[in-house]
Amino acid sequence: MAIGKRFKKASEGLNSETYYSLSDAVKLVKTRATAKFDETIEVSLNLNIDPRKSEQNLRGTVMLPSGTGKTLRIAVFAKGARADEAKAAGADIVGAEDLAEKVQAGQIEFDRAIATPDMMGIVGRLGKVLGPRGLMPNPKLGTVTPNVTEAVKAAKGGQVEYRTEKAGIIHAGVGKASFTEEAIAANVRAFVGAITRSRPTGIKGAFIRRVSLSSTMGPGVKLELTSLA
Repeated sequence: MAIGKRFKKASEGLNSETYYSLSDAVKLVKTRATAKFDETIEVSLNLNIDPRKSEQNLRGTVMLPSGTGKTLRIAVFAKGARADEAKAAGADIVGAEDLAEKVQAGQIEFDRAIATPDMMGIVGRLGKVLGPRGLMPNPKLGTVTPNVTEAVKAAKGGQVEYRTEKAGIIHAGVGKASFTEEAIAANVRAFVGAITRSRPTGIKGAFIRRVSLSSTMGPGVKLELTSLA
């Protein structure tokens, strides 16, 4: 009931059929994020794509200029000098066979996994464990790379991953309610811009159908696409 009442109160004054400018939408979402914790601000895009087609099943990463407001725990599968580099870059967990054994045992104490190419023979066997959790290292996401320093710093510095879900929807956290309006707006523009640039060839008509902004506990606010340029 408490959640229902909070959501109803947060929805007061909002018209579900109205499209707001980015600046107005950010202000509305921030003022309605009244939970006792620092709510995540999330952007959601409804795209004119068919996720069943591999070339339209979008997946990638975006660097948010204002960061995410979240501290990710990073695990790196590496040996020798690359392992030392990962530790120096700030990785929380570094290992090889020993780390793989922990993962197999269900000890997954990280939010993102990075692996050097030579470790994929070991990491590949963890697909059934890491895959369903969205944690499997992937070259397309830059998480299978010899440059572990760059990958760790990117993950710690505000990089977010995205992937297409059913019905052609992509969403991601783009900050916290405690961020300034300017910081949230900058992150939203960066994220939407990256998705726009990933438009698959052969798409007819508008690529982005609708964009909305919301907080963890708040209602969604539709955005005017022209305000995102």
